[in-house]
Amino acid sequence: MADNINFKQYWKKQIIETPTPEELIKKANKFKRKIRFRLIVANIVLLISCMGISFVWFYYQPEYLTTKIGIIVIIIAILIYLAFQVTLTSLLFKRNYEVNAKDQLLQLLKLKEKQRFQRTTLLNGYFFLLSLGLGLYMYEYAVRMTLTWAIVTYGIVLFMIALNAFYFRPKTIKKQQAQLNKLIAQLKDLKDQLNH
Repeated sequence: MADNINFKQYWKKQIIETPTPEELIKKANKFKRKIRFRLIVANIVLLISCMGISFVWFYYQPEYLTTKIGIIVIIIAILIYLAFQVTLTSLLFKRNYEVNAKDQLLQLLKLKEKQRFQRTTLLNGYFFLLSLGLGLYMYEYAVRMTLTWAIVTYGIVLFMIALNAFYFRPKTIKKQQAQLNKLIAQLKDLKDQLNH
């Protein structure tokens, strides 16, 4: 048995499967379709939430000003988030089946930059306003409870917000960023190959 293994020889023989430009563009379009679907579902859920919150306000006629301010703050948080989501639509709803790798790369880089802003600044503000609005909204009902039940109720709501903000959101972001970064790297490699 030979002790000298020629790793360079094995490395050169290794077959590296690189996707064709058409496959990469299909992958990018599939990725954008997936994000587009999530965007549509999220927007529908947020709009339904706004309508439900508005219904509660008009149907139950809360007595305290804090409840009304809480509802307004929650609706403002949702509308700000929805307004930003609209800016993503220009990148996601273009019919780009015939787009070349360079244009696809530029679109994905723009998408990545917008998502970075969304995931840092916008979502932090959204969770802050949502927490503030829920706190104000619940005050009217918490006053009518015993202290123990008020603490338990606020605790459950804050726990759910924290769970979404600090567990589910980062997990989802990490997974989506990994997919996006991989696509961007492959498109950059393809672009570099085409330029040489």
